[in-house]
Amino acid sequence: MFRLIKDIEKRIEVKRAVFEYTSFTFGALAMVAGIYFFKFPNHFSFGGISGLSIVLAAITPWTPGHINLIINAILLLIGFVVFGKSFGIKTTYITILVSLGPRLLELIYPMEAPLTDQPVLELLFAIGLPAFASAIFFNLGASSGGTDVVAMILKKYSMINIGTALFITDLVIVLMSCFVFDIKTGLFSFVGLLAKSLMVDSTIENINLVKYFTIICDNPEPIVDFIIKDLKKGATVYRAEGAYGHKEKTIVLTILKRQQAVELKNFIKRNHPGAFIAITNSSEIIGKGFRGYN
Repeated sequence: MFRLIKDIEKRIEVKRAVFEYTSFTFGALAMVAGIYFFKFPNHFSFGGISGLSIVLAAITPWTPGHINLIINAILLLIGFVVFGKSFGIKTTYITILVSLGPRLLELIYPMEAPLTDQPVLELLFAIGLPAFASAIFFNLGASSGGTDVVAMILKKYSMINIGTALFITDLVIVLMSCFVFDIKTGLFSFVGLLAKSLMVDSTIENINLVKYFTIICDNPEPIVDFIIKDLKKGATVYRAEGAYGHKEKTIVLTILKRQQAVELKNFIKRNHPGAFIAITNSSEIIGKGFRGYN
């Protein structure tokens, strides 16, 4: 019996690892595409090592991809020296992909100019693809390395406000781009810097979004049975009294993913039209069946 439980746990771990590293690979490809095809050729110098690489490439004989690879490799090495084995293998895997990707594309598909003559459109992709990728990484407990390694070191050895320090660093890179390139490029980069953080937060919230149901009804058994047997989720049931008529009511609480929420709402509408339903959006549910558990 003990061996059977161990085998089941091992299979679950393998499935989770396959899912996570597939997600990391997909996210890294999206980030590399955003950086190489949209940030590099337009000199959008917002955010992290890729932004710094663009500025440095303009004043050195090296390409942005080359500089990006060198700086990320140095930070990765520093991460292992400072944190040892505790430095995440997930972050290492992503950093290698994101570092090598732009450099390989420079060799395979060199770009002499932007893809289009629409800088605003390209700015949207330069923001959106890396932000989407970062949201995937953060949601699975990893990061893309780069300035995140700097943040980890600052957190370990100083009392500096990390968020403020990184924002100031990114802002300095944006200001440098105004002098190295031109004011238009600097302004585009500044807009990208502001939009990036907002988009990462929004994407993370949408990935984790679930529905919190409060159902007030007279006959909870069919509803609870549907939640448990059909939706494979749990529920909490307790008794209450209506303030107006002082009649006994039953309150059912449950938390569902979006598709399941639609199914439950339709089931109640069809079979229990007298039930009262309040639905609340939430992106911070931590527990069995949701974030942080199997």
